[in-house]
Amino acid sequence: MARFEYQALTESGRLMEGSLEASSHEQAGQILAEMKLKVNSITQVSREKVHTAIGRNEFMLFNQQLASLTRAGIPLEKGLRELSKDIGSRSMRKLVTEIVTDLESGTDIEQAFDKRQKHFPRLYGHILKAGVKTGRLSEMLLSLNRHLELSQQTRRVIFEAMCYPLVVLSIAVFIITFIFLIVVPQYEALYQDMDFGQLPGITLVFFNMARHTDMVLIILSGMVLTLLLIRGILAQNERGRQFMDTLRLKIPFIGRLYHLSILSRLADAMGLLIGAGCDIPESLRLGAGASGNTKLKQECELLSSRMEDGANIIESGLFSHILPRLFLYSVQLGAQRNELQDNLYSLCDMYSQQARASQAKLSAILLPLLLFVVGVFLGTGIVAMFMPLISMIKGLS
Repeated sequence: MARFEYQALTESGRLMEGSLEASSHEQAGQILAEMKLKVNSITQVSREKVHTAIGRNEFMLFNQQLASLTRAGIPLEKGLRELSKDIGSRSMRKLVTEIVTDLESGTDIEQAFDKRQKHFPRLYGHILKAGVKTGRLSEMLLSLNRHLELSQQTRRVIFEAMCYPLVVLSIAVFIITFIFLIVVPQYEALYQDMDFGQLPGITLVFFNMARHTDMVLIILSGMVLTLLLIRGILAQNERGRQFMDTLRLKIPFIGRLYHLSILSRLADAMGLLIGAGCDIPESLRLGAGASGNTKLKQECELLSSRMEDGANIIESGLFSHILPRLFLYSVQLGAQRNELQDNLYSLCDMYSQQARASQAKLSAILLPLLLFVVGVFLGTGIVAMFMPLISMIKGLS
């Protein structure tokens, strides 16, 4: 699809400028004619690439400002236009300007944002459309910010749980490599000069490991690069992403933490969407998409289809491996009592607390375990290096 800029007159004679996407000049003219615009000029333009990615904090600030403007009663298009003039980021300003142009040319709000899903959260266009329709746009934008803060928090919990052990492991690898490359060879040369004869078995093991350290490092580096390459290849297609998401859920300790985090994000997104007027099947689909887990998205799609065929959520979710029965029961009970949004937010809080508890437990177990393993290895190495000297001292006495 090519991009075209146009100048046209409305039925009332007002000049309108904007841009649209079409496969040819003829199709662009036809689209404008269907909008009842009298075309003055249509020019094809080259697409400018947005070089700077939009950060999550930058978007949340933009969303907060937009909520303030809409709360003041300013129409969405006008609010976006005013914001585009004050945004410091060039890439964000360009995106907002393009969206305003699309809206002024008659594009639906949800479609305007869906065209730019790489830059905005998946729920954003839907939330804006529902907020405008219900007259609760400001409230829903603030709720969306709370949802994004929760998503950021759950990602941070997982990152911290994995980061500390990896840092300890990296330091341990550095220390052990230093010992094998610098310290152990000096002891081997010393014992050869002193002609100790037959050395203890454990000492010979460490000498042999030191001789092949370069090869071990090359093999380990190759394994890491291969894993990163495989991960990159799997991320390129749907099946590969499903495999990685399934694998993450099965990793001991980390898998449970990841499971709790996506359940928390799903519950919060569903609560936000229910408040926007979505029904349960639609909120399941959109919420699962916002969770970032393809396996959950697949299960929620099937669950939603069964519910739309008339089955209740508990019967429909018997096949699910990710959604617990408690989650399904809470949703059904909330729907029956007209307390669904409150139940979903309660589930979100519960899973968030469980995720933080799992993170604390993981840190309490994994870090001491790694330190213990590294300490045993280093202690064994020290004993191996000094054992010949200890044997010699005992022989002299």
